[in-house]
Amino acid sequence: MQTITRIASAGSAATAVAFGPARIGFGLFLPQFREAFSISTGTAGMISSLSFATFFLALGCSYKLIARAGPRVPIVVGMIAAALGLSAVAAAPNMIVLAVGICLASASAGFSWSPFNNAAQRVLYEGERPGALSVISSGTAIGVLLAGLLALSLAFFGYGWRIVWAVFAAAAVGAALANLTALSDTVEPAGDAPPRKWRELLTRSAIPLYLVAFSFGMTNGVYVTFVAARVTEQGGLDGLPSHASGAIVFAAYGAFGLLGLLTARVKSVIGLSWLLRALNIAAALSIAIIAWAPTSWSGVIISAGLQGIFVMMISAVLSLWSERLFPDLSSLSFTAALLITGAGNIAGPAIGGLAASTVGDVAMFLGAATLALATALVLKPGIIREKASTMTAA
Repeated sequence: MQTITRIASAGSAATAVAFGPARIGFGLFLPQFREAFSISTGTAGMISSLSFATFFLALGCSYKLIARAGPRVPIVVGMIAAALGLSAVAAAPNMIVLAVGICLASASAGFSWSPFNNAAQRVLYEGERPGALSVISSGTAIGVLLAGLLALSLAFFGYGWRIVWAVFAAAAVGAALANLTALSDTVEPAGDAPPRKWRELLTRSAIPLYLVAFSFGMTNGVYVTFVAARVTEQGGLDGLPSHASGAIVFAAYGAFGLLGLLTARVKSVIGLSWLLRALNIAAALSIAIIAWAPTSWSGVIISAGLQGIFVMMISAVLSLWSERLFPDLSSLSFTAALLITGAGNIAGPAIGGLAASTVGDVAMFLGAATLALATALVLKPGIIREKASTMTAA
């Protein structure tokens, strides 16, 4: 098998597991978890925030592991974490074990996000990298779509949710073995970036990048944690069992997320600033629709589709934007943007769960929608520059 095909296939499998069931599985199955473990909205928010905290910590560990052992190690470690976490959820006897499993599985996304850029740079020709990385990134949408379809199958075949999580765990084992073999040429350490290079990321022109990353983390963290529960608690979609309705959300989320492969083309037509504004407006609409019309088939599918497009495209935009700002530090600046996204992921569900317990679900979702809309309004044309100017003295 050619190197590009081997790496792209294994990478797509890893991202499908890490950003599919390992990352969104808790929100997808929250209605079932609430029934099995009597989880309140506030507790659900805290579990989700803790899982995003492990994602945040794993991002930092991944950077260190790439520097000291090459990209294969963090990817395989991430898949092992996913397998262990997903298995723990499948066998969880109580809420504590469930939370530990969710957190361990979520760490896999942090371990697996950035190493593929490094791996592609090491072993693929320059002309091969964009195509390979597009295939790898598409694994996210595919993983979410398949997780949603498996969750939907519960309503039609009658088996329990634990069986689905056992299937998720088996997929993680397969992805670990695939990447262990596929990335055999990427075992050399990359070396740590000196502290001076990290300081170079503290620039005025980078502030919009960091604000957008944090807003993205907060709003999407709220959406993926609470959307399935919102639809289910309001009675679900007509013609489906209420628990199956949340699965429709994530199936549509993943299916429409495949349009993220068009990010580069859309950016070339309307520019980076306008693309960012459009994506944040789409995110605001997506969240507001769930607040206002959680039982409408068209509303739920439009909401999930907009959110899927938002997530997939803005993830690619953060990479493009960080590279434009810091062409000599593209990998490091993208890692910084991911860390700030992770911080938003931690804050969003915790604040959202508290808000829902205090003022209700509708106010929580509308608050998240307002944040996304405010982000769009702040992003005036021309705010994104080609190269950042430093905030601190060199």
